[in-house]
Amino acid sequence: MTQALRTICILAVLSSLGCGGGTDSPISSEPMSIPSESSEETAAPALEIHGHRGARGLLPENTIPGFILAIREGSDVLEMDLCISKDDQVIVSHEPWMSHEICTHADGQEIAAESERDLNLRQMTLEEIQTYDCGMHPHPRFPNQRQVPAHKPALAEVVDMAEKVPMLSEGRKIRYNLEIKHHQDLEPAFCPDATTFAQLVLDEVNRLGISDRTCIQSFSTDALEAVHQIDPDITTALLVESEGDCADQLARLSFTPSIYSPQWQLIDADDVHALQGQNIRVIPWTVNQEEDLYAVMQIGVDGIITDYPDRLYSMLDE
Repeated sequence: MTQALRTICILAVLSSLGCGGGTDSPISSEPMSIPSESSEETAAPALEIHGHRGARGLLPENTIPGFILAIREGSDVLEMDLCISKDDQVIVSHEPWMSHEICTHADGQEIAAESERDLNLRQMTLEEIQTYDCGMHPHPRFPNQRQVPAHKPALAEVVDMAEKVPMLSEGRKIRYNLEIKHHQDLEPAFCPDATTFAQLVLDEVNRLGISDRTCIQSFSTDALEAVHQIDPDITTALLVESEGDCADQLARLSFTPSIYSPQWQLIDADDVHALQGQNIRVIPWTVNQEEDLYAVMQIGVDGIITDYPDRLYSMLDE
């Protein structure tokens, strides 16, 4: 099956579920065309919508259908997690194993929580990884999420598909926010060392020709240091999940990242103003409820990471 035909098939599935196309328009099953070059491509919107793991509140996380829907619901940026397979392929997955919450065996058999780490992506090839389904298991925390058959894709597969889907903002191209899921405690069984991890990701980003539209984010300062050492010009984001002064958090790095990306309740308007005064953009995660989205918008952030890009798009459109 060609990639164009796969795109049409996936869009047809989403359309049958009643999903997509922004707040009003249904998803079309017509062949996709890549948006034409335009000076608007490099002009960032007033507030970026980052579809968290695609559109996790609507469709299974980190899957091709979820990423397509995120674009069709107004995302400017696709946010996703990266792991590395046994054959050094860059895999889109939050955990470096098959999570019992979202995945099943090929025959539909449940994965036991106590044995999920035995299904280690770092010890499996891309081909082996894609025999598991990660789209049909109901998500316990997102009861309204629709289920569709889906596998863990390679980054190249996501980019190839995403580049064919027209954005709601005409003339722009989709951008990518890629999280390196590195942790020293997971080396070497579940992930490579920080330098190897960073090199594999950057090599793939460059091969795909998306480096000028890509941000590399991580909680791992080792990973960000490695990224900066290899390519000091690429956009980077420090992810923050613990309380503490912004300056102290930034001091954990030897360089100034392009973006400060905290859990949304850990930042206020004064922090945003101070960071932007240092030419650091602020993009908090993960904001889902409309009242919270509104509150975060009011403190002047540069973007918001959300499981519901449709909600944020509707608010901005209004």
